[in-house]
Amino acid sequence: MEIMEAISRRSSVRRFTDRVPGREIVEVLLEAAIRAPSAGNLQPWRFFVVRDGKVRKKLMAAAMGQKHVYEAPVVVVICVEPGVSARRYGDRGRDLYCIQDGAVATENLLLAAVANGLGSCWVGAFDEAAVAQAVRAPEGTRPIAMVPLGYPAGPSRQSSRIQLGRIVSYLG
Repeated sequence: MEIMEAISRRSSVRRFTDRVPGREIVEVLLEAAIRAPSAGNLQPWRFFVVRDGKVRKKLMAAAMGQKHVYEAPVVVVICVEPGVSARRYGDRGRDLYCIQDGAVATENLLLAAVANGLGSCWVGAFDEAAVAQAVRAPEGTRPIAMVPLGYPAGPSRQSSRIQLGRIVSYLG
């Protein structure tokens, strides 16, 4: 699949079949995630792949009851280590760069999911401490996104986009 097709087809999937993606396909997605750029190539990300139903239930509770977090057969929790980025970039690394790094890794994972026939959804509304506790993240690790993954249980709806002419300014 070409990159523009994957970008165009990506949508938030919240309904999944019972078919569980195998470890091999999940690792393809994770490989795409770690290919993302990062400030100073520090790669401050950590990934927790959750298949266990009890842990997914805790993640759902941490995500304010978003059922698709539990109903997906796999949830990838993307975390960052702000201290890694802070060692080189100070406060800006801690407060911004590591978040950007984790966000672009998450987007790579989402696009790889589409390209491999999986559905996904970026979940950002959650209690960070509860998510960190659920996945037993090491101290100093900050959860920034959860991505429920699975085979879509039907077609997804593409959301509309603002026209470029309304949001782009060319200078020169």
